[in-house]
Amino acid sequence: MATPPSISIASKAPSSEMTLTVLGCGTLGTCIVSGILSALSDSQHPTPAEDIPENIPRRFIACVTSATSARRVEKALSPLTDRLTVLQSENLRGVQEADVVLLGCKPYNLKPVLTAPGMREALRGKLLISILAGVPVSQIEETLYPVASADTPEDSEAHCRVVRALPNTASILRESMTVIATSTPPLPPPLNSLVTWMFTRIGQVRHVSPSLMDVCTALCGSSPAFFALFMEAIADGAVAMGLPRKEALFMAAQAMKGTAAMILAGEHPAILRDNVSTPGGCTIGGLLVLEEGSLRGTAARGLREATVVASQLGKGVQGVNGTRF
Repeated sequence: MATPPSISIASKAPSSEMTLTVLGCGTLGTCIVSGILSALSDSQHPTPAEDIPENIPRRFIACVTSATSARRVEKALSPLTDRLTVLQSENLRGVQEADVVLLGCKPYNLKPVLTAPGMREALRGKLLISILAGVPVSQIEETLYPVASADTPEDSEAHCRVVRALPNTASILRESMTVIATSTPPLPPPLNSLVTWMFTRIGQVRHVSPSLMDVCTALCGSSPAFFALFMEAIADGAVAMGLPRKEALFMAAQAMKGTAAMILAGEHPAILRDNVSTPGGCTIGGLLVLEEGSLRGTAARGLREATVVASQLGKGVQGVNGTRF
């Protein structure tokens, strides 16, 4: 069994400064850094139950490829901190100066980014957190260490530790449902605490087995599009019955938000549905039409299909949607 790489920040003194580099600082990377910065500004008044790691990032490096991206990141984050450095086409320098690296490039850029000269050495002994959709930890490790012997201790000591996390588009409002794949062997407690803390800055977090990451990609990553489609559909119905579209969308969104809040508070969806369905009423009439249209089965099938497609994309299969029936 391979010896896990030793990560230097696990034993970093609390007084020392940690640097987080975002390698490919797009929308999600910007949201994560923004959430951390907001938490730092509130660090004097943390919530009592919150588990704040001893070491958290206080210096930030954003690596981008274009001047336009550099301006976007600076505009979004510079007002929040004077400890931000934006680097254009200087990935290696950004990783060399980092303690923790957040990998946020496009999945198709994984190989050119990680196989750039000097990158493997720059990542040695560091924590690499991937937020790339459809890319498992094994693929990242094989890209970085294609000929490494897993049974050679000195080789593993030269490795970085890779963690996979999956935020979703609601990160921009700090309402993400982020799923973090459990690691084998487990992360040291300080690192596990750090990773969890980082993603709770942009919403809720759950830890799952790596084997469940594809279904979580569909459930957490794809479902906002599914929910938006249903919301648009019921708003269309309201518009057809005379309600202005702006009002219809607002009411539908608020109704969905309130429903989600009740379920998160512990209400079972079936009980909630039954409580609203009075005998002979409009709700049960509408529900029967939806059931006749196979809404339940179609929604479940859509989720299953998205899961299968996610698993194929993670294997590098092209044109998956065009070959499935």
